[in-house]
Amino acid sequence: MATREDKEGSQCWPNFETVSQDLSLTMNTALDTRNQAFFEVPVPHEHFGQDGGKFYHYYDALADEIDDNMVTGLKEQLDGLLIFAGLFAGVNTAFLALTLPLMSPDPADDTNAILRDTNAILLNLARGRNGTPSNTNTLPSETFSPTGKVLTINVLFSISLTLALISSFLAVMGRQWLVYYRKRSGGGPERQRWEQLRRFLGAERWQLELVLDDFLPSLLQIGLVIFCISLVIYLNTLHPTLSKVVGAFMYAGLAILIMTAILASWDNFCPFQSPLSKAVSSFISLVSLAGRIAWSSVIYPYLLILYAPKLVDCIRQPSDEAVRSDFIFRWQRAERWMYERYLELISPLVGYFKRRNEEDGTLQLAAIRRTICTSDDARAQMHAASNLLSITDTDLLNRLATDYEFVFRILELSRSSYQRTLQLCGRDRADLATAACWLYRAA
Repeated sequence: MATREDKEGSQCWPNFETVSQDLSLTMNTALDTRNQAFFEVPVPHEHFGQDGGKFYHYYDALADEIDDNMVTGLKEQLDGLLIFAGLFAGVNTAFLALTLPLMSPDPADDTNAILRDTNAILLNLARGRNGTPSNTNTLPSETFSPTGKVLTINVLFSISLTLALISSFLAVMGRQWLVYYRKRSGGGPERQRWEQLRRFLGAERWQLELVLDDFLPSLLQIGLVIFCISLVIYLNTLHPTLSKVVGAFMYAGLAILIMTAILASWDNFCPFQSPLSKAVSSFISLVSLAGRIAWSSVIYPYLLILYAPKLVDCIRQPSDEAVRSDFIFRWQRAERWMYERYLELISPLVGYFKRRNEEDGTLQLAAIRRTICTSDDARAQMHAASNLLSITDTDLLNRLATDYEFVFRILELSRSSYQRTLQLCGRDRADLATAACWLYRAA
């Protein structure tokens, strides 16, 4: 038996496009009139900035947003780095307090040696011997030298602590740099605008974000790795089994760090980005550049040998345009053919080192699914459903059809859209509710 919505939908289906436009107009009546100025086309002026300050208004808003985002992100990064560096330096110092005394002789050894020699002298006197014992040893402190393991442990612990202190010091300086970057100077708005722009260009020129966001964390991470290595060596001096057990967990953590760096370098949009992943990406780029240089060093001598006669003709007859054009054409064609062979050779390898980014259709599909499944805004859901009807790729649509969460959500919206639209637009707008219902059913 047909429901009320089906009957009304069948009556309004021929005018679906008109009703949809009416729905869009009704739901956008609350739009602020100030946004209408956004669609005005400005008239070009003879001199810069003669548009009544409109460009400066939008530029100042954009510049403040960019600067605030950068400064806020870097401050959060530096705050976390300072907290971790302080804790790390405290732990490192505690271990140095245990290992540094091993670098100097123990006074108890000298005391024991003196007591041993005194006992030998007293024993000789008790036996009636007045001579000094010939086997009197020198003090241990005179011949003391730390072992290689002890020296290595203290050097590594000291380097780790130094890196933590340096990163903390630079983080404090970074906070000062950011304060200077956002510090307002005197003068009018125009002077402040251009001065802030000069600071922004200076920050880009001197790689402020790279130093604070990549270099400082990498210093602390290197110090942490060195500390782990020295801790394993120190535990080995206490007991080999203890060193192996703790070292297994540390090696697992190091393997996770390396694996995340490899994944982040393989996928440009992987969330596991770190200074190490950027270093791996730079290394892959250098390898690719070296491959191109090596390929060129092989190909161009071959082309010179192959087209040597044509080149000689060009040199002998510099005024002959036909000979020169023929040589240039043949050279460029051979060069292009060689480059295509190089791409055929290198393309399979690029797939292993770099993941291909999603295509536009896949991104559009993901945006529609994300809106339908997570949004509670009726207008956003209807716009997503209307854009879904514009997708004609069967592979993409099959992906959505096999997504049970999306299918369940779109069916739920289809069943409830009629009543929801009536609640939003009023009970007298049954035509809009019917159009919304048909929109979801078509999707």
